[in-house]
Amino acid sequence: MARACSFAKLNRAPKFSTRHRNRCKVCGRARGYYRDFQLCRICLRMLSLRGEVPGVIKASW
Repeated sequence: MARACSFAKLNRAPKFSTRHRNRCKVCGRARGYYRDFQLCRICLRMLSLRGEVPGVIKASW
């Protein structure tokens, strides 16, 4: 129940525009956010390793 409540809270518009915080679309994490993908670093890694993010490949050198 707490998780559903927190996601509902995240979807509301902030009272003031300066309170806006970019959050991951999958888990809601605020830190380690990549704007290009709208994902946090953890979800980006997880999805890209599965091949679900187009154009992202694992680096090897």
